[in-house]
Amino acid sequence: MADKSPRQSAAKKSGKSIKEKRADKRATEAGKNAATLAEKLTQPKKR
Repeated sequence: MADKSPRQSAAKKSGKSIKEKRADKRATEAGKNAATLAEKLTQPKKR
């Protein structure tokens, strides 16, 4: 009968964890928001 226990290579996680992906996403969005905020503050209002 074959051994059905999981192998070490199959148990290895590949890529980033969900927490790391979320942190990267928030960091990029924060950078975009800061850039647009600076543009809004420097450009005069159109009336």
